[in-house]
Amino acid sequence: MNTPEDLYTYKAVVNFVLVPVMVKDGSGHMVDGLLPNDFSVFEDGKKQDLKFFTSDPFPLSAAVVLDTGMPDVAVQKINQTYSSLSGAFSPYDEVSLYTYSSTVSQVSDFSSTGQKLTAVLNQMKLERGRNNGAPVMNGPLGPQGPTVNGIPVERPGAQPNIAPPKDVRVLNDAILRAALDLGKRDRARRKIIFIISDGREYGSRVSYSDVLKVLLSREITVYAIGVEGSAIPVYNKLEKFRLPHYGYTNILPKYASATGGEVFTELTRDNIEVAYARATGDARNQYTLGYTTRATPSSAYRDIEVRVARPGLKVSAKSGYYPLPTAR
Repeated sequence: MNTPEDLYTYKAVVNFVLVPVMVKDGSGHMVDGLLPNDFSVFEDGKKQDLKFFTSDPFPLSAAVVLDTGMPDVAVQKINQTYSSLSGAFSPYDEVSLYTYSSTVSQVSDFSSTGQKLTAVLNQMKLERGRNNGAPVMNGPLGPQGPTVNGIPVERPGAQPNIAPPKDVRVLNDAILRAALDLGKRDRARRKIIFIISDGREYGSRVSYSDVLKVLLSREITVYAIGVEGSAIPVYNKLEKFRLPHYGYTNILPKYASATGGEVFTELTRDNIEVAYARATGDARNQYTLGYTTRATPSSAYRDIEVRVARPGLKVSAKSGYYPLPTAR
């Protein structure tokens, strides 16, 4: 069995690939005690020889991303859970905090957990979400301006605009900002982006595919607490669809699945607090596999599949990776 310190040696080899793997049983519990021979790793369909294996926990470099574009009632519910969020990290972890709605802001840079993290989270309790209630579609307060008998005063003959205002939520931009910052952290740490959101995306300057390439090339895993609409089972089935002019209804499962992470969908405050500890525990306590790829150097995407030679187990790992460019 290797140790995390051995990664410094392997990282010197540019074609070394590291794969964190989460294994759970049918009840959703982490499976301990697996050995290297229990795993098979395939890159682009070709089986790889494992050069590194450990089940030791890793310290985390975590970027916590909070969606303040949700309704205020949802943001206030999250604000009440920050003591549990702080407690979900160990003294060996480092955490940076971000918020986003129509723009992205970094609230704090990476620092060790403890009193400093608690103080920053206490300040974030002042964050407010957007106003509750359905948008005003007509009348004197509507988005179309003043009207007389339904006809705009300033533009006679024009039809009133009754389209609802667009809900700009730059989730892709927020993940990219966090990923670029995480890419600069110590490679001996496990890098995760921890999102608290309903998963809506609209108005980002970058696309999902562009952001995913950054995540996979920098070995970053996405975990999320899906709240409000994204926590409703029927609503979750819509995550595959993109509504024209309104973006994605819930893009979190796509990011989590592709990077080997997980989405915890919770509606109540108590369940959200429990999910914090589950998510950080899952991220820290994974099997870590490593191999030296035999593929020729390139910037093309490479598919990864991890299998476990025991029936009935659920295996979660990143779906592939983009090789980092060679350092100059």
